Amino acid sequence: MGVRPPNNDDIEEGPDIVEFGIAALDAELDQRDLEFPTDTESLRREHGDLTVPIDAAGTEITLADALDRTAVERFETERELLDVLHPVFEQQRQETSRGILRQLRGLLPF
Repeated sequence: MGVRPPNNDDIEEGPDIVEFGIAALDAELDQRDLEFPTDTESLRREHGDLTVPIDAAGTEITLADALDRTAVERFETERELLDVLHPVFEQQRQETSRGILRQLRGLLPF
């Protein structure tokens, strides 16, 4: 996913869109030397520290944490990896947004 960053007249250059979730992971994996097929242990060891934003606010999850939430141990293709991790990213994004909404509701007197 991606969204346009907020306008800032002071900055002349910047990204046209801010990528997060699977789109951000896909872009990052394209920049790394990653070969398929691969397994979760190799991914954790070599790329587990990779942080991926899961929402437009910049909330992040590491690849290792995302892999820990799956039962899949081997990935034949990058597409398979992305397909398996997509629901993990969505669940984390929803849990994070619910937590923020809950905090905001707690601040309101009604």
